[in-house]
Amino acid sequence: MTTQPNTPRVGDPDQADAPIVVRLSAMDRMLPMWIGLAMVLGLILGRFVPGLNEALDAVKVGETSLPIALGLLLMMYPVLAKVRYNEIGLITADRRMMAASLVMNWVVGPLVMFTLAWLLLADQPAYRTGVILVGLARCIAMVLLWNDLACGDREMAAVLVALNAVFQVIAYAALGYFYLQVLPGWLGLEQSTLDVSMLGIAKIVAIFLGIPLVAGYLTRTLGERAKGREWYETKLLPRISPIALWGLLFTVVVLFALQGSTITSEPLTVARIALPLLCYFFIMWFLGFAIGRALSLTYPRTTTLAFTAASNDFELAIAVAIGVFGVTSGQALAGVVGPLIEVPVLLGLVYVALWLRRRLSWSIGV
Repeated sequence: MTTQPNTPRVGDPDQADAPIVVRLSAMDRMLPMWIGLAMVLGLILGRFVPGLNEALDAVKVGETSLPIALGLLLMMYPVLAKVRYNEIGLITADRRMMAASLVMNWVVGPLVMFTLAWLLLADQPAYRTGVILVGLARCIAMVLLWNDLACGDREMAAVLVALNAVFQVIAYAALGYFYLQVLPGWLGLEQSTLDVSMLGIAKIVAIFLGIPLVAGYLTRTLGERAKGREWYETKLLPRISPIALWGLLFTVVVLFALQGSTITSEPLTVARIALPLLCYFFIMWFLGFAIGRALSLTYPRTTTLAFTAASNDFELAIAVAIGVFGVTSGQALAGVVGPLIEVPVLLGLVYVALWLRRRLSWSIGV
């Protein structure tokens, strides 16, 4: 999340030792609680509002109900409006870091999540598939918040976020087909049953990532051209940012309303889904941090590498899970558990990064 250009950024050296929770906005600080409340509200609605599924399916966009489709699009748009697309041209600034980031995001990350999903959810194909979809959705704008709090390299983080957002439109469908159909077949594992082709997945990605990506790009380009970056990031972005939270919470409420019977009858379901996600975030973060050290990157760039490797675009994973498997699917439930786990874990890793900086007597300067 982008901070104001003319005020001290949350990751400035002179603020690095301030309590991290204090430096978070009220919205970001309470995000896990909001998601938890949305889950409870969804369970209550599912129990006391009969016919909710039929009402939501009255009007559809493809195979996704119109209200849910609107929630997903609203969830994605503000996040993509925060990306500084004109900084993609800076990708040659540090080729070692760029190469490490691409490998971590598009080779190591999906493979780690695939492995954890099969190790920990081998008997739960729906949840396993949903977790794999989360692993394929690489970091976008929310990682900027964790990067800033940990005093990472803001400019490089913006470049990686922009690159990942564009690359996902091109690569997500192919990776989804590979990890759900091709690789399991090679390894003699059970292949996920897909009712749509790779082209079908690509269409879903094009709708739920492509549309908000274009909208976000046009919003930033036209907004900066009209009134400049300072106005855009200090005036307009704070106004549209809450839309993402409302879209996410609406989606969580609906998912848990429709999944209520499954959740209440199987209380350990969420815990089982959470376990591979929890392992994933820690493995990817510490691996990214170790690679940054091995490459002799500065602390800010090492931190950026670690957080961009560990973060995921859970909004896209939820959209694809709903679009391909349906809103009442185990895959969709696995997707929505993602932010519930990711937010507190990555906040905790901010503390770890700053502790390592002090422990290793690492200068914050780039």
